[in-house]
Amino acid sequence: MATSSTSPKKSSLASSTSSVGRPPQAVKFGRRTSSGRVLSLSRDDDMDLSGDFSGNNDYINYTVLMPPTPDNQPMEASSGGSASADSKPDAPGPYGVSARVGMTRRVGNDQEGGISGAAMEGMDRRMSVMQSNKSILLRSQTGDFDHNRWLFETKGTYGIGNAFWSKDDDDYGHDGVSMSDFLDKPWKPLTRKLQVPAGILSPYRLLVLIRLIGLLLFIVWRIRNPNRDAMWLWGLSTVCETWFAFSWLLDQLPSSTQSTAPPTLLPPRQVRAALPSNPMVALTSRRAPLVTANTILSILAVDYPVEKLSCYISDDGAAILTFEAMAEAVNFAEVWVPFCRKHNIEPRNPDSYFSLKSDPTKNKKRPDFVKDRRWIKREYDEFKVRINGLPEAIRRRCETHNNNEEMKEKKLAREKNGGAPLTEPVNVVKATWMADGTHWPGTWYSQLRIISRAIMLESCSKVPSPDPVMGHPDDKVLDFTGVDIRIPMFAYVSREKRPGYDHNKKAGAMNAMVRASAILSNGPFILNLDCDHYVYNSMAVREGMCFMMDRGGDRICYIQFPQRFEGIDPSDRYANHNTVFFDGNMRALDGLQGPVYVGTGCMFRRYALYGFHPPRANEYSGIFGQIKTSAPNIQAQQAEKEDGELEPLSGHPDLDLPKKFGNSSLFTESIAVAEFQGRPLADHLSVKNGRPPGALLVPRPPLDAPTVAEAVAVISCWYEDNTEWGDRIGWIYGSVTEDVVTGYRMHNRGWRSVYCITKRDAFRGTAPINLTDRLHQVLRWATGSVEIFFSRNNVLLASRRLKFLQRVAYLNVGIYPFTSIFLVVYCFLPALSLLTGQFIVQSLNTAFLSYLLTITITLALLALLEVKWSGIGLEEWWRNEQFWVIGGSSAHLAAVLQGLLKVLAGIEIHFTLTSKSAAEDEEDIFADLYVIKWTSLFIMPLTIMVVNIVALVIGISRTVYSVLPQWNKLVGGSFFSFWVLSHMYPFAKGLMGRRGRMPTIVYVWTGLISITVSLLWISVSPPDG
Repeated sequence: MATSSTSPKKSSLASSTSSVGRPPQAVKFGRRTSSGRVLSLSRDDDMDLSGDFSGNNDYINYTVLMPPTPDNQPMEASSGGSASADSKPDAPGPYGVSARVGMTRRVGNDQEGGISGAAMEGMDRRMSVMQSNKSILLRSQTGDFDHNRWLFETKGTYGIGNAFWSKDDDDYGHDGVSMSDFLDKPWKPLTRKLQVPAGILSPYRLLVLIRLIGLLLFIVWRIRNPNRDAMWLWGLSTVCETWFAFSWLLDQLPSSTQSTAPPTLLPPRQVRAALPSNPMVALTSRRAPLVTANTILSILAVDYPVEKLSCYISDDGAAILTFEAMAEAVNFAEVWVPFCRKHNIEPRNPDSYFSLKSDPTKNKKRPDFVKDRRWIKREYDEFKVRINGLPEAIRRRCETHNNNEEMKEKKLAREKNGGAPLTEPVNVVKATWMADGTHWPGTWYSQLRIISRAIMLESCSKVPSPDPVMGHPDDKVLDFTGVDIRIPMFAYVSREKRPGYDHNKKAGAMNAMVRASAILSNGPFILNLDCDHYVYNSMAVREGMCFMMDRGGDRICYIQFPQRFEGIDPSDRYANHNTVFFDGNMRALDGLQGPVYVGTGCMFRRYALYGFHPPRANEYSGIFGQIKTSAPNIQAQQAEKEDGELEPLSGHPDLDLPKKFGNSSLFTESIAVAEFQGRPLADHLSVKNGRPPGALLVPRPPLDAPTVAEAVAVISCWYEDNTEWGDRIGWIYGSVTEDVVTGYRMHNRGWRSVYCITKRDAFRGTAPINLTDRLHQVLRWATGSVEIFFSRNNVLLASRRLKFLQRVAYLNVGIYPFTSIFLVVYCFLPALSLLTGQFIVQSLNTAFLSYLLTITITLALLALLEVKWSGIGLEEWWRNEQFWVIGGSSAHLAAVLQGLLKVLAGIEIHFTLTSKSAAEDEEDIFADLYVIKWTSLFIMPLTIMVVNIVALVIGISRTVYSVLPQWNKLVGGSFFSFWVLSHMYPFAKGLMGRRGRMPTIVYVWTGLISITVSLLWISVSPPDG
């Protein structure tokens, strides 16, 4: 809102001494205090707003009371006056904000206008500044206000655009910093980055350099000083150590050169009109219906404008159990979602919330919270009973309908037979029936016939209205007075599957979901979640959106959130939390071109998924990519070419524009809309490629039959024929790790990604805690990396838009499984040393021990700095090192062998899906940890353990019974054997199972075999002397 006034005391700003030589300012900014006084927010201190201007003026003064955001300016006329017909409604305000909304105008004394008391009640959101000494925040050299320091030292937050609205109604302080200090700032950021402290980064880089020099000198020394007595042992160890040094360098370079920490978010306030639509995707993959239902409930309850949110679930199995469980979840969401909004519940997964051990009444101010919680807990218990009873209910329903159908067929057959008894039985197909008495179009329980599953797209909840719908008191449910009771749109999708078609597993399901959501809601951003990863932080979507809506956010292709897991054993025996990767390696990549895509918890820009280029990109040339130039606009170049010319304009196939999206005109038209809605808000001239304020105020149209029919058509199995889906558009096909390949393709086009670490975990999920399941999971990841290395997605073939260190990071992704070959050989070397009485060096001299000590100490110091920088614990770091050896000697080696077989012999790679089923003992939440499921992946680690134990016994026996014992070789071989066995300790515990259940006979037999073999060895080959 705005007021204008004239005053006889001071005729104009043009006549004041502070404004000499400047054109008159037509728009002034101010605010009204609780006492009714209007304070100036202008930099002209001689403007008096307390009275009215008098006399004829050549210009008109406006006092604009800052609205919430440029997109959220309510067109409300105050009771005290209205805008005149000759006012200037399109006068621009600061930062490109239009001053036409909520503005009143006075011309001389002819009109009176102002802000009435009723209008002032809507002005609760006011600018807030820090109540501190202004001199502290002034730059030392220029004397200007240091906005970045203010942003860092306070809890100030900015909304979408450039306005911040305080949560309280405190007035400005007259002795502190005033809002005039911010008017010369062209931009108020939504995100910020903190510099890594020099006390951590500088020693880290120094230690990396020292260790690198030490490794190079050590390898040179090893080459120049061979062991003449055991050349084969010396050669194998030298080759392995050289590869380990190279692998360590690939892993360390992206971390040691980064200069910024992950961004610290400034989440926006409730700004409905400035936030774009955001469809969220949950993908089922053989999860329990109750787990999936809880994930859906956490998504529907996120803190985001309801009318801008859509939730889709892809059920590739087309199970009626999943469909009816989702329908039950949507019904329960009608009371659960308003309850979460009313009492600000966290987390909004019902199962996780009711399982919290903390006091549920903490920080809850409403007096009816205890009563509401007791009621909703009872409703959730009934909801679980209904979900768990669905399999039996569906079975009984199907039996009833099938019996009725069988009776009808028998009656019809007797009528055709003239009433005579039937000589042959009547065959009736056992169908699966829905609750409305119709056949389920998906997968049937009966396998008597092979059917082509039909396409299913069912909207379980309608499109919400654009305006809030407030609840009211009800005796049967909770009192939702003043609470928005709407829930987002939810749709169940199951794509068509037919024999003879390659449906491309998860990648194909995600692409079908992208097309269906483009037709139904067409949100510019897509959040990809697995069904066992629920929303733990209801503000996570808003916090991720800060990056997309900030200046330069139009170049970001996706926001990757770290994966956090629940249900892991306290010791994290198999490094399931993977904190070294998520809190170390991924954060380091955030200082480059961005982290890799890891499958779930990722917010995509739809336009980037379609294979298009960013609006601005850079190219890097030179040996180390040190020459940076602006990339040419390929989109503009290809638009100028004639349609008949097929010659690519770019030197890399990934830089060509996508063309074949399919034959759906409605989908093709939605691409430009999604690109425009995903742009940042253009509320300042410095914002490039932005959308104007107010562009997203149009409500979502309701779904009609033609739109739904088109959405069904784009998820049919034939739609992708003769298109670029899976090759250039959407999730990329051809790899079991389609997530890494999809993210690599985007980075290769010049896009950036961001790693978003929130103060409260954004999402939480489950992970396999059983040893067999964990190794199969690692096998899947390693298999995908091997496929990437032998495909066109190898980073050695990348375009010049990929940074050098980003290339190194992706090269490490494709190479790390091959380290298993050298790791397995190196794990056997200590045993071979003890068995043969030789060592990898001629003797344990001073040079060898000095190099070994230097490399070990620098590694330990680097680990300490990584722990301090990333916040991981020493125990977590050690568990990661242990499982690196366990996984490298089992799953990684199997992945390399399978990859070589596929490339050389054409044998397809098959892997086992991760099993996350619980054990039989339901009383112990970690019972699955002790379940032993034999797999061939156990063979190599078990062999390494047995051989090293046997070699230790033989080596000790040989040295003890020798006339001239060589203790130095025994110490060297024993040290490295104990190093191998200490890394294998979690594997040994996994083989033992639960204490008392798995007999210790395994270790007894190992000891007996070791003693027997050692005695036989001494008898056959007695010690010298």
